[in-house]
Amino acid sequence: MFTARFPETSLLLQKYIKAKPDITIVRCCIPNYRVAQNTKRISDCSVQNAWKQLPVSEVFQPGDTVISVCHNCTNIVEEWRTGVKAVSLWEFIDRDPSFSFPDYGGLEVTIQDCWRTRERLHEQEAVRSLLRKMNIKYVEANKNHEKTDFCGSTLYREQPVKNSKLAPKHYVEQAKGKFINHTQEEQIALMQAYCRQYQTDTIVCYCHYCLEGLLQGNVNGRHIANLLFPDKCNPGGMANGRQSQPEPSQ
Repeated sequence: MFTARFPETSLLLQKYIKAKPDITIVRCCIPNYRVAQNTKRISDCSVQNAWKQLPVSEVFQPGDTVISVCHNCTNIVEEWRTGVKAVSLWEFIDRDPSFSFPDYGGLEVTIQDCWRTRERLHEQEAVRSLLRKMNIKYVEANKNHEKTDFCGSTLYREQPVKNSKLAPKHYVEQAKGKFINHTQEEQIALMQAYCRQYQTDTIVCYCHYCLEGLLQGNVNGRHIANLLFPDKCNPGGMANGRQSQPEPSQ
C-alpha cells in the first residue's frame, strides 16, 4: 500500500489533490477491502489518523474518472467497473500547468517500467515527461514500454484471489508463467540478478512493488512520487534503506 510505504509523501500528495476542485480522495478501488489490516500497516500515527478520515472507497459509476497511484487499482477499476476510466496520477500532474517541479540538476537515472502498465503508453510517456521537467536525464532499461516484465518480486509469489477475480484479463489471461510462488531467498536472488543490467547509480520507478524489487536487488531505487513531492525528512526522494522485505500484495 502506497501510504504505508510513503507516509509523508502520501500526505503531501493528498494536500495537492485536495486543492483541486471536484476530486474526492478515497482509500482503495474496492469498498471495505482489508480496511483494518491496511490501516495497521501505517506506522505514523498522524498519517494513520488522516487515512482514517478518508472515505473507504466509492462504488464507481459509468462515466467516472479515477485518478490512480496504484496500477493494481487501475487495472481492477477498468475491468470491474464497465464505463469507468482510470488515468494515472502522473498523467494528471503532467497536464497541470500550475505544478511546481523540483530541479534535480541533471541527475542521471534509468527508468524502470512496470509490467502492470505495459499497455499504458500514455502513463509511460507522462513519467518520462515528468523526469524531463525535473531536469532528470534518463536511459531505458533493457526491456521497456510494452516489453517490460518487471514488477518487483510480486510476480514471483502468489497474488490475491481478488485480482484474478476482478481483473481476469490482466491477472489470468495475460499472466501466464507469473505469480508462481518462490521462497523469499529465491525472490531476492532473482531481483539481484535482474538489477545487474543497470548502468546508472539511480533507478526510478513509478510503482511501489517495483521499488520493493529494486531495493531487494540492492540498487538505489527511487519512486517518482518521492521525487515530485520531496519532504523535509527525505528531500532528495531517496528510498529508505538499501533492501526491502516483501510487503503484502494487494
